[in-house]
Amino acid sequence: MNHTDLEAWLAAQQPAVADALRHLAQACVKISRACSRGAIAGEGGQSTHGAVGEVNVQGENQQKLDVYSDECMAEALAQCSSVAGWASEELEHPTVSPNHATTGRYLAVFDPLDGSSNIDANISVGTIFSVLPHLFPGAEPTEAAFMQPGRRQVAAGYALYGPATVLVLSTGNGIEFFTLDPVSSNWLHTRSGVQIRTTTSEFAINASNQRFWEKPIQRYVSECVAGDTGPRARNFNMRWVASMVAEVHRIMTRGGVFLYPRDTKEPRKPGRLRLMYEASPMAYLMEQAGAKAVTGTMDLLDVVPDTLHQRVPVIIGSSDEVERIIGYYVDPNENVSHQLFRHRSLFVQSHP
Repeated sequence: MNHTDLEAWLAAQQPAVADALRHLAQACVKISRACSRGAIAGEGGQSTHGAVGEVNVQGENQQKLDVYSDECMAEALAQCSSVAGWASEELEHPTVSPNHATTGRYLAVFDPLDGSSNIDANISVGTIFSVLPHLFPGAEPTEAAFMQPGRRQVAAGYALYGPATVLVLSTGNGIEFFTLDPVSSNWLHTRSGVQIRTTTSEFAINASNQRFWEKPIQRYVSECVAGDTGPRARNFNMRWVASMVAEVHRIMTRGGVFLYPRDTKEPRKPGRLRLMYEASPMAYLMEQAGAKAVTGTMDLLDVVPDTLHQRVPVIIGSSDEVERIIGYYVDPNENVSHQLFRHRSLFVQSHP
């Protein structure tokens, strides 16, 4: 089968947006190579495997690959004439382009390495990114310039570093898949017009937080776990990878829902996932694929960020299931007494 490449697809896009995506894709090639080396030393005799020994602005332990990936993205964007500045999950403040701060038409935001806690276990990780219009062209972008709802994104995408490296992109006209050719380092166009199934029997959630979930999520998951003997009258499978890119890509390829709801474990936090670097780009891609993305009470793409690193609850995936969950949020006092795991917890056998 003959495949066109990323350059051919970008040629049909708005030139400045295409330029931003081209540079982001180039950075992802470098990150993919580093991921594939694992603990083997790369260029300069240094390995990107292992912990740095510091925490980032999110309070998370940084991995060397986190830092390297962030550097790759920054170096690529610094060379992009259409980008005036960017914001990274790894850094407290936005970065102003050293060369194009007053001439770039767009801003970029990114999570350079999503799921980095999986690195030691050699489980799939990824990069998430988004392109926003620069609201104050001609002026250097400040933090205020990034405070835009997801509806204003002009493009979004992610790279999944798994058995194959896959790049998923949208500029508002559907979803496109590209696969990295490890020999030529070219992105080859492998799938077009991706649509997510509206129905599913698969959900992904961190069940260890069950006791902290809000009632609508308690009800939804308990009904799924009850299987064909419960109110849904069919069996469901539960998944959890702890890498949003891997979770979303599974939904892209075979349907499903991914839930990271608000809970009472840390009441001061409105959610766990970052709005600008994770939730908004993935919500944009979900909607482009015919799926839904909500906080539980509103569309994720309508949330206007108050801060650069704002967190939100995330419920995304197959539209029929997300609509059902929204319905449960409309009346959170509905009956949720159906036992989550019937006569046993997920991990510990209970005694009668």
